[in-house]
Amino acid sequence: MPGPILIIGSESGGTLGVMQIFDATRERGIRTSPVIGQVVRFAAIGIVSTLAYVALYAALRVLAAPLVANALALLVTAVGNTAANRRLTFGVRDRDTVLRDQLAGLLAFAVALGITSGSVLLLGALAPGAGRTTEIAVLITANVAATVVRFLLLRSWIAQPPRTQVEDSPTLGALDRSQP
Repeated sequence: MPGPILIIGSESGGTLGVMQIFDATRERGIRTSPVIGQVVRFAAIGIVSTLAYVALYAALRVLAAPLVANALALLVTAVGNTAANRRLTFGVRDRDTVLRDQLAGLLAFAVALGITSGSVLLLGALAPGAGRTTEIAVLITANVAATVVRFLLLRSWIAQPPRTQVEDSPTLGALDRSQP
């Protein structure tokens, strides 16, 4: 499955995908930090996820209250977002940690839900007659804040290799005679 590609304008009037830019810099010997690459890929996936979220929210909002529409749209996009980030941003391809990583994604989803739901509740308290456009603008802003938090959480949970019991325990590590 091809990943989402952020498109930007090039000098020649065409477009370049993010991955093409990374390939070009790598071919020229320009070194970039792995974190910068992760941030760019995370942002590209986030843009696609946000567009999907806004479309789902707008469609669900016709049938449901703001908090319900927000929670459902965020849940649906969070699962796809976690799968894409797991593979494309953090380079995790093994199937052994899929459940653990999706659970980490759901915890990050809970944090994002708190941020976005809080923004909807705050908007309702401060501007009860706000229109849909204002509601969506507030939610996009809240999603940006939630995205920063999600990146930090997912990077610390998914991008790290699973630790063994010996590594976790200084006592067991000291007893491990297999290491010099």
